[in-house]
Amino acid sequence: MSVNSQLRTLEIDIPAKPDTLVRLSLLMADEDINLTAIAELVERDMALAASVMKAVNSSLYGLKGRVQSVQQAVTYLGTREIAGITFEMGLRAAFPPAPELEPIWQRAAQRGFVMGRLAQALGLDAWAAHSAGLFEECGKAVLFRHAPNHYRSMLRAVDSDADLCELERAGFGVSHDALGAALCESWGLGPQAVASVRHHVDAQRTHELHEVPPVKRTTLALSTIVHTMLTTPDELDDIAAVIAPQTDLDTTLTLRAARRIEQQLLDAAEHGR
Repeated sequence: MSVNSQLRTLEIDIPAKPDTLVRLSLLMADEDINLTAIAELVERDMALAASVMKAVNSSLYGLKGRVQSVQQAVTYLGTREIAGITFEMGLRAAFPPAPELEPIWQRAAQRGFVMGRLAQALGLDAWAAHSAGLFEECGKAVLFRHAPNHYRSMLRAVDSDADLCELERAGFGVSHDALGAALCESWGLGPQAVASVRHHVDAQRTHELHEVPPVKRTTLALSTIVHTMLTTPDELDDIAAVIAPQTDLDTTLTLRAARRIEQQLLDAAEHGR
């Protein structure tokens, strides 16, 4: 998919989708997903295979025995979890390593996992939610790669993403939420994920989803709820009560699922994930 023509004039490069992600996306698009082929794709990339094995043997999944092979890991984790790990590594590899980006990738991994789990628990599109969580802050990496010294100063100057977006628009003519949505489009993510990444800053600030058409609001709603879970959990009941009525989410069921996932995260932390 092409990058928005207005962004082209800013001369800010959007990195191409890595070959491994292209091949994985093609495998996932098949009506009958071939887990063996996915396992073989993972095995060809040593770093990816190591990450998959680390994930499946972490305490978060609570498996009784240790998984010994990538094929077993793919079977246990399923395609969404494998895709999440692969896309996370693809994002990291697309940008230069830097201390300023490391917290972004750590938040992305956790947010993607939690959004995917919450969507799955509610019977929603789990991959749309997982991928939206992974890519939510990726526009920051795009700007950091474009102007590392300038952007490093911006990151240090603000305490909120809303304030950061204002600085970005003044300094670059575009904010990281718009760039992140452009990256999502160019890497072939679905419209739910694109809309969530594009509007997450405003939604998390105002708790209003009206800028997004109703058919695309669900993933953005999950983004706002999970942001609350991970940053200000004491406000979860209030935020869910505001967000859920703007979508088809049931407030009680959403809160019940969110609390269950919170407990899973706590249990995993206690067991040294």
